[in-house]
Amino acid sequence: MIKPELTIFYDGGCPLCVNEMRHLSRRDTAQKIALQDIHAQGFAETFPHIDPVRADQILHGQLANGDMIYALDVTYEAWALVGKRHWVAILRWPVVKQVSHQVYLFFAKHRSRISKLLTGSKRCEVCEIKRGEA
Repeated sequence: MIKPELTIFYDGGCPLCVNEMRHLSRRDTAQKIALQDIHAQGFAETFPHIDPVRADQILHGQLANGDMIYALDVTYEAWALVGKRHWVAILRWPVVKQVSHQVYLFFAKHRSRISKLLTGSKRCEVCEIKRGEA
């Protein structure tokens, strides 16, 4: 198995988070990204260097070289890897980066409530992501 260029540690109980991971998965035809649910059975044993409580507060990503990235840096890297850098390029603009980071932190903190408003569900018991899922 080829080592992924990015591993994303996401909240598998958040409908909005899972929806984004599904979109990424569909576009990741070269399988450059590995997706790891921080609530999955055995997560702590498999990834002892990732604090699931902290990863639940802010999106974590790990590059192939072992470096950790967080929040919108993970989002930017992921979409860039699937050829959609132009979708997220604005996140690197200096002023926008500062504002979008604060917006992201607000979203991360309140994602259950936001999910309830947008999807009708705060959490899902099993939000499964399958490669190639439509």
